[in-house]
Amino acid sequence: MLSLRRSAVMLLVVAAMAAGQPALTKIQDIIYRADGTRFNGTMFIDYLSFLGGDTSSIATAHLIVPIVNGVLKVALVPTTTASAGAQYNITYNSAGRNQFTEVWAVPPSSLILRVRDVRVSQGTVVGPPPVTTPIQISDVIGLVNQLAIRPQEGVGFAIGRTAVINTSGQIDGAVGNLSDCVRVDGSSGPCGSSGGGILPLFSDGEIPTGAVNGSNTVFTVVFAPSPPASLDLYRNGLLMKLGTDYNLNANVVTFFLVATPQVGDSLVASYRYANPLNPLGTLTASQVVCSSPGASTAATSMTQLGSCTIPAGLLGAGDRIEVQFQYAHAGSTAGFTGEIHWGGTTVLSRAGASGEVGLTGRITVGLYAGAQAWNAESWGASLGLAAGVGNASEDITQNVTISLRGLMSGTTTDNIILRNFTVLRYPAQTNP
Repeated sequence: MLSLRRSAVMLLVVAAMAAGQPALTKIQDIIYRADGTRFNGTMFIDYLSFLGGDTSSIATAHLIVPIVNGVLKVALVPTTTASAGAQYNITYNSAGRNQFTEVWAVPPSSLILRVRDVRVSQGTVVGPPPVTTPIQISDVIGLVNQLAIRPQEGVGFAIGRTAVINTSGQIDGAVGNLSDCVRVDGSSGPCGSSGGGILPLFSDGEIPTGAVNGSNTVFTVVFAPSPPASLDLYRNGLLMKLGTDYNLNANVVTFFLVATPQVGDSLVASYRYANPLNPLGTLTASQVVCSSPGASTAATSMTQLGSCTIPAGLLGAGDRIEVQFQYAHAGSTAGFTGEIHWGGTTVLSRAGASGEVGLTGRITVGLYAGAQAWNAESWGASLGLAAGVGNASEDITQNVTISLRGLMSGTTTDNIILRNFTVLRYPAQTNP
């Protein structure tokens, strides 16, 4: 009796499992070769996972069905009512070789179908058409932010032009003639050392004029090198150094005695020079050597609030240095003094009363052979304009430090503050 009960339970379990399986469609047929003989071999059925029409999940798999004496029998889950793209990829193999392939779309059917009923032609949509909807930008995670930080086209955007970024962060096309050069700030102009004027000219491999006899030290080149540092002068293939082996004045080269060219020596010069028809063609641009805010102090002794060191060898005769500065006075209980030094020379010392709110001005230093001439101007909110001139003899072959200092006239909680200072260099410029 117990055995009968167990058997009944097992039958119920099997029946329940069978009821939970997806419905299958049977395909049965006789497969022939083109010569009329029956096909013998193997059918390989490949498919990707899909969701059946009854919502059963069909996993990706690979089925192998033998075909003996042409007889094909197989039962498969329908695909025409399944999820988009469901299909069976069929490969017929005989004697170890793939003979041909085809695609099956299997419909639900209680009747036995033949191969012709499930075979589809190339390009046929298999299964229900996929549901397609436009993808919105907001649907892609992070895309909105990435698009927001990308530069956009500006009104000056143009195909075939150099791209520059305008003040709004947009991409524009560079404006100018096709032969112009584009500067770092996005502006354009004729190419050259400063981007303005007519292009500089070049002299390459020029032989200086002068007797090479062991005693003559004076030679000339056709044009005045501009800038002078562009001159590369070679003696027997060795590069001579300006200021060490020779001096240059306009287009005249004067060798020092120890470097006097000897009989048989070879001199070759290469340099840039300004266009004689346009002396403004190769003007050298000014340079910002230093620009910075400074410190503050309430001390009654002279205290350095900012400095700028000009490296050795940067300056030469004809150069000009300009210093622009702004001091501020915080408080109103004590006076102050601002002081500026060019190397070891005091070029400005100006005192302000307790009610003065600041001190500003500029200093220029012009370099000539062996010395420097300076002039200074300063003023405040109530301080009148004051000016001064003088001379200095700093060694410009060594570092020269510009020092901006300050102090308070008495013990106080007031401060003198160096708000900002800028040091500019205007290089010497020689034009024909």
